[in-house]
Amino acid sequence: MTERPVTPRHEHGIPAPQDQPSGAPQLSDGADELPSNVVEVEARSQWQLFRRKFFRHKLAMGSLVFLILIVIAAFNAERIAPYSFDEIDVLRANTPPTFEGFHFFGTDQLGRDYFSRVLFGTRTSLRVAALVAVVSTVIGTVTGAVAGYYRGWVDSLLMRVTDLVIIIPALAILLVAASFFGQGDPLRIAIILALLLWTSLARIVRGVFLSLREKEFVQAARAAGASDLRIMFRHMLPNTIGPIVVNMTLVLAAAIIIEATLSFLGIGVNPPTPALGVLINDGRSSMQTLWWLTIMPGLALVAIALSINFVGDGLRDALDPTQQES
Repeated sequence: MTERPVTPRHEHGIPAPQDQPSGAPQLSDGADELPSNVVEVEARSQWQLFRRKFFRHKLAMGSLVFLILIVIAAFNAERIAPYSFDEIDVLRANTPPTFEGFHFFGTDQLGRDYFSRVLFGTRTSLRVAALVAVVSTVIGTVTGAVAGYYRGWVDSLLMRVTDLVIIIPALAILLVAASFFGQGDPLRIAIILALLLWTSLARIVRGVFLSLREKEFVQAARAAGASDLRIMFRHMLPNTIGPIVVNMTLVLAAAIIIEATLSFLGIGVNPPTPALGVLINDGRSSMQTLWWLTIMPGLALVAIALSINFVGDGLRDALDPTQQES
C-alpha cells in the first residue's frame, strides 16, 4: 500500500501550517480585500482629482476656452485683425456693425474698424492686468508668509502696513502719481495697481501659515536643520497654492475693470495707446448716435472679466477638498 504523507500536528492535534510554494500568493492575516472603488480613489493623485473636478465644471471650462481664444486673438492681432489699429477709411465712417467689409463692431467717425481696435485694446488691457496679478501675488505671498511664520512683532508690523494700504484710496494715489510721473504709461499703471491689490492675499497666506507653523512636518523640517526660507517656501507654501491661484484670478478680473475705469476717466492709458477703457471713452461723446463705439468694447470688457471670475470659481471648487465629486 502507498503511504500517505503525514501532516505535522501541534501538541493538541491542530494541523501545523505548511510552507507555501514560493510562487503562491501571500495573504495577510485577517486582511480583507478593499473594495475596488476605494482602491481607485486612494490611488488617484491630487492632480487627477483637481483635473477631474475642474473639467466637470462646465461654466468654468467654457469660460477657459473663451479666454484662451481671446488671448490668442489679442496677441496675434496683427495677423487676425482685418485692419490695423489706426487705419482710416472715411468712405466707411460711422458704419454700424455689419459683416460687409468685416466691420463686425462697426467703424468710428474716421472709418477706423472697431473690431480691430478692440482686439488691439484687449491686448493692452490683458498685459496690464497680467502684470498686476503677478506682482501683487508675489508681494502678498511673501508678506503673508513672513508674517505668519515669524509672528510676534514682525506679524504686527506687516499687518499694520497691510491695514494702511487697505484704507488708502486708490484713486487718490493714481492722481498723485499721474501728476508727478505723468500718465498714460501702462507699465507705471500696472505697478501702482499691484502695490494696492496685494493685501487680501497677504491675509489669506498669513492665516494658512499660522495654522501650519506648529504642524509635525514643519517641526520635523526644523529639527532636520532646514533654514527658515526652505521651510516657508519648500514645505509650507505648497499648502497655499489653491488660495493663491484663486485670488490671482480675482485680482486679474479686478485689474481689467480698474484699468478700463481709469482710462475712461482719463488718468489711465491714454491715446494713441489702444486699451478697452480708451475705446469706451472715445465713444462716450457720440453714444446717442454711434452706440456701438461704447457698447462693443464694453461688452468685450464685461465678457472677459466674467469669464475670468467663472474660471476662478471652477478653480476654487476643484481645489477645495470639502467639495464632493458629483
